[in-house]
Amino acid sequence: MPELRKAAFTEAARGVYVIAPTPFMENGTLDTESTDRMVDFFLEKGADGLTVLGMMGEAPKLTLEESQAFVQRVLARVQGRVPVIVGVSAAGFAQMGALSEMVMGDGASGVMIAPPSSLKSDEQIVNYYRMVAETVGEQTPFVLQDFPLVTNVFVPVSVILKIVEELPSCVCLKHEDWPGLTKVSALRSASDEGARRISILCGNGGLFLPEELARGADGAMTGFAYPEMMIEICRLHADGETERARDVFDAYLPLVRYEQQPGLGLALRKYTLAKRGIIAQSKLRRPGPSLSATDIAELEKLIERQTARLQALN
Repeated sequence: MPELRKAAFTEAARGVYVIAPTPFMENGTLDTESTDRMVDFFLEKGADGLTVLGMMGEAPKLTLEESQAFVQRVLARVQGRVPVIVGVSAAGFAQMGALSEMVMGDGASGVMIAPPSSLKSDEQIVNYYRMVAETVGEQTPFVLQDFPLVTNVFVPVSVILKIVEELPSCVCLKHEDWPGLTKVSALRSASDEGARRISILCGNGGLFLPEELARGADGAMTGFAYPEMMIEICRLHADGETERARDVFDAYLPLVRYEQQPGLGLALRKYTLAKRGIIAQSKLRRPGPSLSATDIAELEKLIERQTARLQALN
């Protein structure tokens, strides 16, 4: 495909980079029409960027060819209006390098990489990201994904600062430590004292977003069936309307909490996105959980109560 316009992704990244799911047809193949509709929806709601093939994008279930095809479809729809970040985490550097070269050549703005669970020491983590930077190329901006609840790799503040100091291509931390507010504060204190400042975009479905923003985070890089929640809270916080931001957050909080169930969260999110008409099917590619009638009834009740609370706020 011809090279598309590419939006810049730098240490100055702010706002909401929505983690996009991967839409599938009922037979498990990629749903390109839903992909277009989903991209349009995120951009219409005001997303500052998109992140695809993340942990909630079912990336390990796609072939390399499907991964490239999906990214190309997203990039073609975005047309350079916002940065698109692609998860390229892999068991080996050969696949990571191949996918990174593909997507950056197609117009992606950067890549995201989580540490493998085999890393046990601080020095191993630093060495790993040295090899990451070499593998994807020093001109490729990358996101360090810090998600110890899934990776089982705890990355201390000192290690993050060392990576940031040594590797200029590390421009963003996807912060998903839990509890991790102290880590955000420590990183911001370090940058205030002279360490290179990188973007901190937070995950966990926005569950701690008001507190993260107050601690110095630049926004969110995560998914939720109502991304407009995160977008509005970031806007209100930037405008100094912190109490209004908390009121909006409180209206969505029960559903945010419900979506954070380990193992079931993506199925819940896809169900709601399908209910909203954004994707055609709530299908997860195998292996993946299915929602029970009770799950759906609880979810529907939460959506009903959320709708009422939002109406009362407006």
